[in-house]
This record gives sequence, structure tokens and C-alpha cells, in this order.
Amino acid sequence: MLAASAGPGTGAAPDGGTGPKLALAVDAADADGPVIDVTRLRVALARLSRRLRRHQLAGLTPTQLAALATVGHSGPMRLGDLAAAEGIAPSTLTRLVTALEDSGYVRRCADPSDARASTLAITAHGQDALERIRAESTLALAASMQLLAPAQRAALADALPVLEQLAEVLGAPGTAGSGHAGASGSGHAGVSGGQARRDERALRSG
Repeated sequence: MLAASAGPGTGAAPDGGTGPKLALAVDAADADGPVIDVTRLRVALARLSRRLRRHQLAGLTPTQLAALATVGHSGPMRLGDLAAAEGIAPSTLTRLVTALEDSGYVRRCADPSDARASTLAITAHGQDALERIRAESTLALAASMQLLAPAQRAALADALPVLEQLAEVLGAPGTAGSGHAGASGSGHAGVSGGQARRDERALRSG
């Protein structure tokens, strides 16, 4: 059973913010049980995600990369569905799609079920860009892991299945990571559902 505890809200978080520090005890009744600093975990994952996206390959911003990865993974999809999946406003979506179209990464297609609507599909150029980004990010991560001690790499290998399961839980409907965009919750370390989904997809695309 998981139990959450909040400490004083006067300290600064590792990412420069302030607010309550959250920790999860594996068993609330077991005072000697392991405790995870949720704020540190969130910040570490966010920093890793940003650094894996910190490249200019294909000329994509993180938001554009996440949207392109979603279209590439889900197949042709309506613009409204893409906006909902990415947790972005229609005005932002218009600029994003225009930029992706201008770069030749996506194309609009007529929706056979609705003559007034259109769908967005990834192009061969866009798919190639995704593959190159994935390869670059994988090589960068592998190189960074060589700087870790063998015991640290072993700990990371042991933690990998847990992180994969955590990503699935956060992406499930009705969880904190699947909330509406912009609805940051103080009880969820200030991460909006839309941003959590974008970070997850950007990691997957990279």
C-alpha cells in the first residue's frame, strides 16, 4: 500500500520551485520501509527528458517532436484528436501543424467519414526524421551511461521494469498523468497532465 506524506512547504524544490515536498512510503506502517522523494524523481525524469530532446536535428521543438511522434504512432488522426492527445489549445495546434507541414513532416488528408474535416498523417520524410532522432538520442543515452559505475548501471537495470510500469500507470485514464492540460495540481507536484503526456511521448520518440 502506498502512503503519501507532505513535509513543510517553505523549502525550495530541486527545480527552483517552492511548495510541499512529497514522499511515498511503500508501507505506511513500516517506518523502516523505503521512501521515495517524489519531487526529486519528477525533476530527474523531467531533466532527463529535456536533455534527450536537446538537439537541433530535424529543426523540431519539443512540442512539435511530441506531436509528430503521436501522429507517427497513432496513424492518421483528426486535428481535434491530436490537440486532445497533446493537451494543447486549437490556436497552438494550428501553428504547430503549419510548421510540421512546411517542413514536410506531415500532410493533411481528407477525412473519408466527414467531408468537412481533415486528418493528419506523417510523411516518409517525417518518419525518417523520427528514426534519426531516436537513433541520436539512444546513442547519447548509451554514452552517458558509460560514465556510471557498474553498480549504478545494475541499479538502473533493476529499476527499468518499474519505470516502464510507472509510465503505463501515468498514461492510464483517470490518473494524474492523464488529466486535462493546464490543470496543474499541487498534489501532483505541479505537473499538468498535458505536459506529463508530452514528456512521455517525447521520451518515446527519442
